Amino acid sequence: MSESPLDEPLKLHHLRPAEGAKKARIRKGRGEASKGKTAGRGTKGTKARSTVPVGFEGGQMPLIRRIPKLKGFSNHLFKVTYQVVNLDKIAELYPDGGEVTAAGLAERGAVRKNHRVKILGTGDISVAVQVNVDAVSNSAREKITAAGGSIAES
Repeated sequence: MSESPLDEPLKLHHLRPAEGAKKARIRKGRGEASKGKTAGRGTKGTKARSTVPVGFEGGQMPLIRRIPKLKGFSNHLFKVTYQVVNLDKIAELYPDGGEVTAAGLAERGAVRKNHRVKILGTGDISVAVQVNVDAVSNSAREKITAAGGSIAES
């Protein structure tokens, strides 16, 4: 009796991919039958071209030409902005003195919460206040210390 093919051991050269698993690749641009001529890109337009310049943004001013050219460029994403409060407003909000903080000013409606605060020197103050905010102008510093107050910048 001869052995059937199922009785002999499986060998690598016997393996074949499943029927329909292997498809021939599409050969674009090879004649006018399928995917020929324009190779599936349609006609005309930027996407039909073979090369588009690096950094080309469809006619919009490119990024490399939008940013400033000379030294001294400061990125506005990192700009520090303050909510300003003048001394006359502080004198109005704290008539008996006390500690002036960003949170306290926000509670009293002078500034928005969770923003940096700077005290400016417009107006006069006669009561002693302990200021603890992000920044204080020089004129405000002089007037606060002259009134007997103190400043602790954070």
